[in-house]
Amino acid sequence: MGTLSGTSTRTARVRLGRVPVWLPPALLTLVVTATGLGSAQLWRDELATWSAATRSPGDLARLAGTIDAATGPYYLLMHVWVAIVGDSTVALRAPAALAMTVAAGLVAVLGARLVDDRTGLFAGLLFALLPGTSRYGQEARPYALATMFAVLATLLLVAALHRPSWPRWAGYAAAVAALGLIHLIALTLLAAHALVVLIAWWRGSAAAGITPSKGGAAWLGDARLAGGAGRPDRRVWRWAVALLPTALLVGPLLLKAGTQRSRQLDWVHPARLDDLAALPGGVAQSSVVGGLLVGLATLGAARLGRRAVLPLSAVLLPVLLLFAAGTVVPLWVPRYLVFVVPFACLLAGAALAGVGAPAALAVVVLAGLLGLPDQAALRRTHEWPRSAPVDYTGAARVIADGQRPGDAVVYSPRRSWLFLDLGIEYHLGDPPRDVLETEDEARRGDLWAAECPRPAQCLAGTPRVWLVVAGRHADPLAGVPGAKGDALRADFTVARVWQRPGLTVALLNGRPSR
Repeated sequence: MGTLSGTSTRTARVRLGRVPVWLPPALLTLVVTATGLGSAQLWRDELATWSAATRSPGDLARLAGTIDAATGPYYLLMHVWVAIVGDSTVALRAPAALAMTVAAGLVAVLGARLVDDRTGLFAGLLFALLPGTSRYGQEARPYALATMFAVLATLLLVAALHRPSWPRWAGYAAAVAALGLIHLIALTLLAAHALVVLIAWWRGSAAAGITPSKGGAAWLGDARLAGGAGRPDRRVWRWAVALLPTALLVGPLLLKAGTQRSRQLDWVHPARLDDLAALPGGVAQSSVVGGLLVGLATLGAARLGRRAVLPLSAVLLPVLLLFAAGTVVPLWVPRYLVFVVPFACLLAGAALAGVGAPAALAVVVLAGLLGLPDQAALRRTHEWPRSAPVDYTGAARVIADGQRPGDAVVYSPRRSWLFLDLGIEYHLGDPPRDVLETEDEARRGDLWAAECPRPAQCLAGTPRVWLVVAGRHADPLAGVPGAKGDALRADFTVARVWQRPGLTVALLNGRPSR
């Protein structure tokens, strides 16, 4: 009778009438992230994804060995996806949109299991309307997948602690391993998991703050559920064993990525205290909405009391760990912490569940309305800051309209995180010959191609050159430094200049032979 009662209560708690609690947030997230999915052109990081995903597995292995081991598993996943679906902007971003959709549903289920239906529903709806959910749900990068796996791993941990069994722990182990392979920094979430496991082991599930507020069986169970009457509680060591696959799979990746930090993160500055204040706006992609989320989460944590331990630690511990590390080594990048946002939404959902449904829905709608300007902006460009977009499409269109057989193209700078060559190649399809390229990025196992060490010799005999320069330049040739610039100025004249956001395109004609 007790088992049947607990089962029926759990079934009721994860449904709203006849509608599963996860369905409205998932559908809303799918609609929001699918809206304008291909509107903004691929930005620099997504161009790196496209470049990697279209390489062979052998070339991907070389890339991981030189500069981008941390993102290697994601690139391999995208390689398979692109081979099946293609490499259009929508195709490249679709996995992120689907991952955020699943994450929203999982947030609702997790909220229902930790607190109640209303908490799960409002948490999922709020998550769906955050500009950050759209931003990273419309980006061909691993952060949406990391968000999904973070919530999934936490949900599976709750299930394994409630009724420990090796199949449940195996599911948790798989989710954590996937989380680490997709996003190494997301493994800081394990600090929160460790805290909850230890509290559950030491004081029982009620002290861990993960017993539902009313009725039904405890979601983590108590010591008797975990180990049975008279038997020791084995949850701690089972949790430790569940982390072994992650250690075996992710450990070598972590060590390799550590050796590449100076190349991969050379643009990151040490963390400062004011970075913490800017974090909510960074992960929410809106300062106003981020502030609202923090306020609601604070109220929710106060309302939940000790039941807030899991979601609160899942927010604070990764942030504090990354910040502490970022003061010593350059690691502090706000988007690396997007995976904590669902747990902040869960706390916010608990605050909204404490008021009437109309008032709670009004707050959710208000959050959506406050985020509308940012929602519109991120569908125009993904570049950051948004005031400095780079129009690869416009530059490619200029070249396509005037390209002739025998034309060449030159990029300045080549070794730049703007990836000028990748942007033109992606949007142009069949670009002019890259006259200075001596070895492409795939063969080099790098993100950048190698250039001719003697530009004048490599440019000899070229009748016309399309010059693509970062930034706005009235005199594009003056913006090209070094031997490359000397060769261009000596042998070519500017025929025409086009200014596009973030880029200057110039058509150069070769000087007559003397």
